[in-house]
Amino acid sequence: MSWFPAGMISLDDIVGMCDLSEEEILAIAEHEHVPEGVAAAYGDYLAHEAHGYETIGRMIIDDIRVAQARGDRDHVRMLLHVLHHFVRNHPEAAPHQHPWSSVA
Repeated sequence: MSWFPAGMISLDDIVGMCDLSEEEILAIAEHEHVPEGVAAAYGDYLAHEAHGYETIGRMIIDDIRVAQARGDRDHVRMLLHVLHHFVRNHPEAAPHQHPWSSVA
């Protein structure tokens, strides 16, 4: 669990303020190379944009591909779980084609 400096809000507090799970926020942070708070704000922004959930889903898929390329099976497994949870909660983000059928 990450905490912000003393007197600041925690990641749990931020998660409670947006429509994304902690794991989804962490996947955005990983993809965008930004702190969790920035990722939460960006994810919340995207959640209110047309096709924003699709964008977040693609970020998670990109993270999975990067983890696969470096052979990090544990991280791939964790991110697949995040993707499954994300698509279950946001079905509009489901890819039209299986994400592994083509490699970008």
